[in-house]
Amino acid sequence: MKIAMTGTSGNMGREALLQTMELQEVELVRVLLTKKKKNDKLETQYKKRYGARIEVLRGTVADEELCKQLVCGVDLVVHMAAVIPPRSDASFIDSYECNQCGAIALVNAVKAQNPQPAYVHISTVALYGNRNEKHPWGRVGDPLLVSPFDAYAMHKLAGERYVLEAGLRRFAVLRQTAMLHPNMLNDNVSDGLMFHTALNAPLEWVSSRDSGYLIKQLVKRECEGKIESFWNNVYNIGAGRAGRDTGYDTFRDGFRLIGGSAEKFFKPDWLASRNFHGLWYLDGDELQSYFAYERDGVEEYWKEIGRRHKIFALAKIVPAKLIDLFLFKRLLNHPNSPRRWVKNGDEARVQAYFGGREAVKRLPQKWSEVKLIAKGDFGDYDEMRDAEKAKRERNYLSHGYDESKPMGEWTIADMREAALFRGGKCLSASMKKGDAYQKLQWQCHDGHIFESSPLTILRAGHWCPICGQPTPWDFDRLAKDNPFYAQVWYDSHGKDENMRYDLGADGKAHMERSAP
Repeated sequence: MKIAMTGTSGNMGREALLQTMELQEVELVRVLLTKKKKNDKLETQYKKRYGARIEVLRGTVADEELCKQLVCGVDLVVHMAAVIPPRSDASFIDSYECNQCGAIALVNAVKAQNPQPAYVHISTVALYGNRNEKHPWGRVGDPLLVSPFDAYAMHKLAGERYVLEAGLRRFAVLRQTAMLHPNMLNDNVSDGLMFHTALNAPLEWVSSRDSGYLIKQLVKRECEGKIESFWNNVYNIGAGRAGRDTGYDTFRDGFRLIGGSAEKFFKPDWLASRNFHGLWYLDGDELQSYFAYERDGVEEYWKEIGRRHKIFALAKIVPAKLIDLFLFKRLLNHPNSPRRWVKNGDEARVQAYFGGREAVKRLPQKWSEVKLIAKGDFGDYDEMRDAEKAKRERNYLSHGYDESKPMGEWTIADMREAALFRGGKCLSASMKKGDAYQKLQWQCHDGHIFESSPLTILRAGHWCPICGQPTPWDFDRLAKDNPFYAQVWYDSHGKDENMRYDLGADGKAHMERSAP
């Protein structure tokens, strides 16, 4: 098999390449690396290790001609390249070019090939937006409510939709969950991004190693011809019970390596109270059933990070107050820190991440005042993380149609029911029963008419590509007439907020009142 890969300088991509190269069935992997100087060394390492089995192209995934060279003559394309936070927060353009334009360029290159290679697109949990204790569980098909000002998720949303609507012969969209990797702690003490993490955000952590193993298993079973039913669908990359925790747990486990805790290093009002992203995947077992890739648990992986970075142990002999002062308090004034926004009057972000200045004033000042999922304040923590219990109790969002039907039995009646639940209509008079890829005509509540497949709307959770596609973020208004959105948006937003958020060409955040 010949494979093309993007993103092999990243945490998932590097593991995917290393593990896939272990397969004798893999004749060649052609990778795309940007022209950054740090990738010069990586290219040398790859060529030294794999010789003629690897080809390296240099440039960006937004370059259409380069993408054509990348995918020429291959059997499989795995697109893992992404500009993620905090870089995507700092550079809207970089995020747009990689996360949106890159997906478009690569899909176009794949479509132009004859025969056409199979295409695997790595998407993200960030599309689902903010979750908390009210609806911690999510599935493919849930509403895609990208958090305001999240450029990464916004551009990934557009890129994913392009993949779904492109008419590729064989494709799969895999929405990556939160990912643990060896440099996790280092990366998260260098930017105000760490303070975006809501304490009660449900997080499901998969290791970069397991993510790479997933790709290896996919390649292996594709070579064996055992996964034909896998293709042309959307999945969540989960981690199972051992990977589920919350924002609070993540701070606890990470800071334990340096002899501290959230309580020692933070005040609870330093952290955003909403506008994050993360959930527990109720349907992660779908992908697991194909590839059996879930191996690492959160606790063990954090211990491994500690073993690999012995320097963290030295921090245990440093007084907590010094670590707090020189490591964490300095980040409060970072441009990407929520407290910096409060201090400097960035009202749009204060509204988006807290609910306004009055909400900031009401934030708990002491840890004893904070209610935490992880400490059982919303019910038994172990039971809350039990997927089978959540399924039995139907603790998940409605998709607005008879979900007991498999895709192969969908009818036009299901389309109309789903559209009504989204505040709109399915305008098509008919559809071929079970054809999830047939383009149908839809109309949203605002009157926008668009064409999309049942796969994109019902299975993947997309809706109107105009009003439901940031920017601007207008979910306060849209949720009033869209029950599909309302069932989760109002978990963390007041019905009287009526705000519309936008980003200017300079990346500056704006907001204005929308019609009530």
